Amino acid sequence: MIYAGIDIGSITAKAAFIKGNKLLGTRVIPSGYNPLNAGIKVFKGLLKKTKVLKSDITAIVSTGYGRASVDFADKAMTEIICHGAGAFFMNPEIRGIIDVGGQDSKAILLDRKGHVDNFAMNDKCAAGTGRFFEVMANALGLKLNQLGDFSLKADKPSKISSICTVFAESEVISMIAGQEKRENIIAGIHESAAARISSLSSKIGIKEPVMMTGGVAKNKGFLKALENRLGFELIMGNLPQENGAIGAAVLASRL
Repeated sequence: MIYAGIDIGSITAKAAFIKGNKLLGTRVIPSGYNPLNAGIKVFKGLLKKTKVLKSDITAIVSTGYGRASVDFADKAMTEIICHGAGAFFMNPEIRGIIDVGGQDSKAILLDRKGHVDNFAMNDKCAAGTGRFFEVMANALGLKLNQLGDFSLKADKPSKISSICTVFAESEVISMIAGQEKRENIIAGIHESAAARISSLSSKIGIKEPVMMTGGVAKNKGFLKALENRLGFELIMGNLPQENGAIGAAVLASRL
């Protein structure tokens, strides 16, 4: 039997299929303005990619901010539960998860069976999220995927005092006007975000080994800054952005 998970995030929509203990495939597309259409599109795209028929799908679980819009899903579940299930499916040794998505960030503690034991979530402010980095990249005239490599060339990270995205952007613009090195500004941005996520993680007493998930996990500069703050290395899964969808598929197999 094949099970599907669909994760409708603020920036991207993800889908995953599993069969038993095997991941059959995943797909990621932009969410756009219509979460239902994004869900349909990413689901149909993965059916085509994996050559699976819709009639072969036994159950579907949706998650993410747009989960309620996926009206063809059998059940909608929270991102917290799905990220826990996804990380544990990919690596049963995992005891902690740090997920940084487009609009929020989460720190999750798992028990030995992969169940969520505790969690903390920053969903009131975009600071340190994908949207935060997107705004900073635009201010610096860079693409989002360039931030990591640029920051690793820094010799002295700039000091970003504001945690608010709007005020931090103003600080960055002032630094640009003051001719601070772009590499140092980006490293400072990563340091600021890492401090915020580290504080979130400490609230739940996060334990190793910890997996980093979410699209921001692909930012090497931020990953390094966060590891320095935490004092240990983070495990990077092969599919950090798709983790929520994978977990949703795992939970669909339990319905």
